[in-house]
Amino acid sequence: MYIHKLKIGDLELKNNILLAPMAGITDSPFRKICEKYSSPGLVYTEMLSSKALFYNDDKTKKLMNIEGEKRPIAFQIFGSDPEVMGEATKIVSEYADIVDINMGCPAPKVVKNGDGSRLLQNPKLVESIVKEVVKSTNKPVTVKMRKGWNNEQINAIEIAKIIEDAGASAITIHGRTREEYYSRTC
Repeated sequence: MYIHKLKIGDLELKNNILLAPMAGITDSPFRKICEKYSSPGLVYTEMLSSKALFYNDDKTKKLMNIEGEKRPIAFQIFGSDPEVMGEATKIVSEYADIVDINMGCPAPKVVKNGDGSRLLQNPKLVESIVKEVVKSTNKPVTVKMRKGWNNEQINAIEIAKIIEDAGASAITIHGRTREEYYSRTC
């Protein structure tokens, strides 16, 4: 593995080892263990609902606990309402070094609300969300997405260009479609 510094926006990471955001896994204790034993250049929170942040949900506030953790830390948010995403961005920007937008979650409970990987089917909404999030923070904005909805709708290049033009500092593409979930093949 080739380890080197990585720059995202104006933030320089000490290395290119990133602890990905994983719902139900990358909580504060897990991040602290990873920071201690693998020294990643960047860690992510679990994904945070923009609506829950907007409505000041106590459970979601607990997921934002970063006390005693090394920096930098990216906060990942998800949602499909540009205005709510903008307001959620303002909230997490008080703590985050990077704001990451989730456009890759395949979970039915997320997708049915138009969030996560469902956004890949609505390029205009992707553009609106990224522009609003970028406008709402002075932190680098990144996006995680999948290569497409299914094998008939692979649009990673189109969506990535929209995200870049809307002002994001970096994009991570999960090499599976939404339909593939977490499997090797569909």
